[in-house]
Amino acid sequence: MEAIKNRYEFVVLFDVENGNPNGDPDAGNMPRTDPEKGLGIVTDVCLKRKIRNFVEIVKEGEPGYNILIKTDKSLNDKFAEAHEALGTKEKKKPTADDIAAARKFMCESYFDVRTFGAVMSTGDNPCGIVRGPVQMNFARSIDPILPSELTITRQAITDAKTFQERSDKNGVMTEMGKKYVVPYALYRAEGYVSAMLAQKQTGFSEEDLELLWTAIINMFEHDHSAARGKVCVRKLYVFKHESVLGNAPSVLLFEKIKVEKKEGVEYPRSISDYEISVDREMPAGVELIEKLA
Repeated sequence: MEAIKNRYEFVVLFDVENGNPNGDPDAGNMPRTDPEKGLGIVTDVCLKRKIRNFVEIVKEGEPGYNILIKTDKSLNDKFAEAHEALGTKEKKKPTADDIAAARKFMCESYFDVRTFGAVMSTGDNPCGIVRGPVQMNFARSIDPILPSELTITRQAITDAKTFQERSDKNGVMTEMGKKYVVPYALYRAEGYVSAMLAQKQTGFSEEDLELLWTAIINMFEHDHSAARGKVCVRKLYVFKHESVLGNAPSVLLFEKIKVEKKEGVEYPRSISDYEISVDREMPAGVELIEKLA
């Protein structure tokens, strides 16, 4: 497959209702927030995980669409498999050409390497380092969030000894816990697709690009859980450049999409409480595409 020939930027709007889109393990799994502004945060790592999961679901078993970053086996074992397929695994020290061939093999075999890149220089069978053409910024909420801490109960005892003690005493057979939710928040994430890196490094193709858009639109649809609540992608705006290197700075394009609370709304509780304005006057050589209108 031929690598893409156009640079892209994109803006994703998604919202959460009564859920925790990205817990912070350093804060008891509370929703991540910017300590200065109180804005909600969803990391790029979290968003890429959702994309990987969707691709794995729809392309499972299809050659070229394996996922490198997952918990099936160690990364070094996967790097060794690449060298084994190329016949260079038994070498004491792989040459630069061997590593280049293994890097190409990994790009062709793994969608997430081809898309996001990877550091594959560890172990006895290194496959080099790949800069991925697709990168995303942290998502931030449009307005500050105020997570709610809810006390919950479970009608099941974890520890067998505690269970027996309470049974003997006819005690309460429940345990207490905590759950953190964001009542409502609208988040904005921005991303980049470099045709130059696709052509020079990974071979990220037009087919991969269409799969990426589909995965972004559906990244929360197969990720529902009791903790995350209702999380939905609402808008996906794509800026397509005519050239490989681009026709306008990304920051100017991102400023074309503005999201603000409607007048009189103090505490937003749905996307209808926001005004999304789009400046459709694009710089020469740039096309705006609404993937989710």
